[in-house]
Amino acid sequence: MNVPAVQRLIAELRQSGITDEKVLEAIAAVDRERFVAPPFAERAWDNTALPISFGQTISQPLVVASMTEALRVGPRMKVLEIGTGSGYQAAVLAKLARRVYSIERFKPLSREAERRLVDLGIYNVVCDVGDGSKGWPSQAPFDRIIVTAAAEERPQALIDQLAVGGILVVPVGRDPTSQVLERIIKSENGLQRDTLMPVRFVPLVIGALPVLGQG
Repeated sequence: MNVPAVQRLIAELRQSGITDEKVLEAIAAVDRERFVAPPFAERAWDNTALPISFGQTISQPLVVASMTEALRVGPRMKVLEIGTGSGYQAAVLAKLARRVYSIERFKPLSREAERRLVDLGIYNVVCDVGDGSKGWPSQAPFDRIIVTAAAEERPQALIDQLAVGGILVVPVGRDPTSQVLERIIKSENGLQRDTLMPVRFVPLVIGALPVLGQG
């Protein structure tokens, strides 16, 4: 791990408004170089999104930190992640939560992320392949849910799988130029919705899984 680059990134995240020390420690503890494609290894600790396979991306560290901070994860919590991708966000969450359940549409991405997490000694993440918009009903309810792709509207299936007192963090918006990150807090009296920041995510695809990679 490139320690000076890690320290530089953590300083940049602090300057950008990230104040939760546990989140910063989790970011620093996960070697982002292991999650990026080899051509981008030198940029692994830059505060920027980078491409991975199947047209997906590994999110900008500031977005990962902001979403994780907004989620308010505790050590006894069960977290659902929609969109495993490289496994980087799941790895960060695994440093903070009791267990992370992560769903990915593309089987090769899911399996690669699963192997990568095990190689890094991260064993409290469970990966599966499926339509993330449907959540993971057999493991619900979840204390926290995070969606790493943009939904056109608030995903009701995920809200339904959120425990009372739980938090859902999700990018919302059809147009990538006008997406916003929302935090939804579920209580016995209903839902509280907060708009956190503008973001830019690949779309959350709903419906049948692609044939590619599903064999």
